[in-house]
Amino acid sequence: MNRLYHESEDWVRQGACRNYDPELFFPVSTTGPGRETVELAKAICRSCTVRRDCLRWALRAGEAHGVWGATTPEERRYLRRELLPAAS
Repeated sequence: MNRLYHESEDWVRQGACRNYDPELFFPVSTTGPGRETVELAKAICRSCTVRRDCLRWALRAGEAHGVWGATTPEERRYLRRELLPAAS
């Protein structure tokens, strides 16, 4: 388990993903045939009541793999760049 996880983050137990094989959320690729898997994982995330908590955690933890909060690693890198102030 990631060292940034805390017991107070009970949103994990409420995630829609808990009812699916975890491998679905960690596709080998986000392009080509893997794209379909990514889209399925994102659709599950979009229906999730704790999606925002999940995305917030993934951004804070710097999660470099998998679909979290309906985002791919590439999308999260973009979000982090947008959220962090530019260095002066």
